[in-house]
Amino acid sequence: MRRIMVGVKRVVDYNVRVRVKPDNTGVVTEGVKMSINPFDEIALEEALRIKEKGFADEVLAVSIGPADTQQQLRTALAMGADRAILVQTDASLGSISIARVFHKIAEAEQPFLTILGKQAIDDDNGQTAQMLAALLDRPQAVSCSKVELADGKATVTREVDAGLETLEIDLPAVLSVDLRLNEPRYVKLPDIMKAKKKPLDVKAVADFGVPEAGAFKTVKIEPPPTRTKGIIVKDVAELVGVLQQKGLI
Repeated sequence: MRRIMVGVKRVVDYNVRVRVKPDNTGVVTEGVKMSINPFDEIALEEALRIKEKGFADEVLAVSIGPADTQQQLRTALAMGADRAILVQTDASLGSISIARVFHKIAEAEQPFLTILGKQAIDDDNGQTAQMLAALLDRPQAVSCSKVELADGKATVTREVDAGLETLEIDLPAVLSVDLRLNEPRYVKLPDIMKAKKKPLDVKAVADFGVPEAGAFKTVKIEPPPTRTKGIIVKDVAELVGVLQQKGLI
């Protein structure tokens, strides 16, 4: 079966103002709207479009996170994914641990294409796709803004400092996608109802031989410093004087 695997991460919705916990151990998630990471949503949309063009038979959504992540996977199923796997854990895994879990799932499911968002909006690491491609020993293309499949190859376009770069890679491969690739579809109520009947398997991190203990420990999370109010100066001389007082010149 021609299968596409898509990574889906549960994050605080991008419209929500993130607040740091009073004890600085993390960000407040209780009572906060959670959503699919926007980059992952674009990855899923691209997988669905590839399937609709007849290049794939199945789209598999995979996520690693707490039990509540089933909500985001059900959204992925409502968008059009055929199956979902939740690797349930309350631990905060690092990128390499996530890549190792995806590696084991990819070995079992044998997708010809694995698509991830280029980064998650909560930690902005942007490392998992590259690590997964290395573990699978498969070609990769990152930050893709256009994807085309033909004759067992993927032609991708990515934005670089000098302009646009076009790459051709053999399949199977690993891709990470950028925001300009597409615009995800809206989920309709009938699709939400149908998604409840689609298979969603729940597994444990230990099932894949990956330790839940992270490779690093977050010591403290602090909000950015409050910006001081700006002032209006009358002329250049006053501006220079203010900058001198602040020790900036």
